[in-house]
Amino acid sequence: MPNTSITRTQGTPTNAKKWTISYWAKYTGLTTGQWYPTFATDYDNGDSYFGVGSLGAGRNEIGFIEYHTSSTNYGQGGTLAGLRDGHGWYHIVFAYDSTQGTAANRGKTYINGVQATNTYNTDISSNHDSRFNSNGSVLRIGGRSQGSGQYMAGILSHFHFIDGTAYDATPFGEFNATTGEWSIKTEPSVTYGNNGFFILKDGASLTDQSPNTNNFSSSTGTLTPTVDNPSNSFATWNSLQATTSASYTFEAGNTRIAVNDVDMSCCATLAAKTGKYYMEMKWVQQGGNDRWGIQPPNSNVNTHPRANGIGWDQATNQFYMLNSAVSGSWGGSIGTGDVVQLAMDLDNGALYLGVNGTWRNSGSPTSGSSKTGAVDFSGTSLYGELLTWAVGKGNQGTSGWNANFGNGYIEQTAVSSAGTNASGNGIFEYDVPTGYTALSTKGINS
Repeated sequence: MPNTSITRTQGTPTNAKKWTISYWAKYTGLTTGQWYPTFATDYDNGDSYFGVGSLGAGRNEIGFIEYHTSSTNYGQGGTLAGLRDGHGWYHIVFAYDSTQGTAANRGKTYINGVQATNTYNTDISSNHDSRFNSNGSVLRIGGRSQGSGQYMAGILSHFHFIDGTAYDATPFGEFNATTGEWSIKTEPSVTYGNNGFFILKDGASLTDQSPNTNNFSSSTGTLTPTVDNPSNSFATWNSLQATTSASYTFEAGNTRIAVNDVDMSCCATLAAKTGKYYMEMKWVQQGGNDRWGIQPPNSNVNTHPRANGIGWDQATNQFYMLNSAVSGSWGGSIGTGDVVQLAMDLDNGALYLGVNGTWRNSGSPTSGSSKTGAVDFSGTSLYGELLTWAVGKGNQGTSGWNANFGNGYIEQTAVSSAGTNASGNGIFEYDVPTGYTALSTKGINS
């Protein structure tokens, strides 16, 4: 939700002293010392909000703050260290109950089913009516009206607001008895109250799915739906792998990356040793000696896919594998408006290149062990290793890549006419070769 927010004006609350917010978020591109508000109110000039960022004395936490006439009434949080994973979905619950006799029980945060320890806390006043649930206040999701550029960095799903009850995390999720993973409950049994709502249930719908009709409307930016969800997390560019010396920009849920540096690479967040995977990408900004392809996720990020694995080289318009040129009829240059297709067959050790729906070098991704028209890496050290999508560059100048890892969008624009995909996992512009799927948690475990 980059530079995007949605709003609703609150009505008369069931109980302004008690409320619960539950949502799932895939936080991407977090930077130390900056606020990324997930939701806020425009009451008191937008000074009531909940988010991830710097919360007092240089700490970096997820926390709730409510200001009254420029003075803090309450703030609390867990630690940001537990939310740095740009691939994983987090379940966040905040329960507000100012009627509790013990001050520490008046505000509780749960992260993936576990109550977070307060590292910063100004007690909620006893029986205090919260600004988040007051008649006439504007509830804003995705950012806050005050604070330039203060928007949530990431993706939201299954956003609940409960008016009149302070729930813990258990109505909204549960631990899997086999894996121990915290999993979503898609139909929680809760009482919503007058101002309660349930939005972003399936896609980007702002229509309230609770028994109420407390719908939202777009306020800023464009709300983009995605098939990435708490039950199936798709690969994104890995912001945690970025080198500290380079200038990186990650946007659009980390599907868009721009970088200005010499000799660098950035991998996707998921990798596999077996299986067949497909992705699409636009090379939207040319820098110098830009490269992209596949490589091990633990590669040296101060080099590029041409050296680390298999990389297309902008300067020569051909593939290199571990810095050696790969012969083949690769079809010449690729432009910034072209849709690049990559099909990675890890079972047979083959990588195929397509552009705008045509496989180059007479490639046939379904050819199996014959590896027709592929870069054959079955006899190299890459075969049998973890591999993933990667981009990189060799010269200075800003380069940019926008990927469709299966979300159905490139540059926040939906694919014009989705191709066939027998796996049913992911939405792409062109036909996904039979036997291939998106690099996602379901794709890897299928």
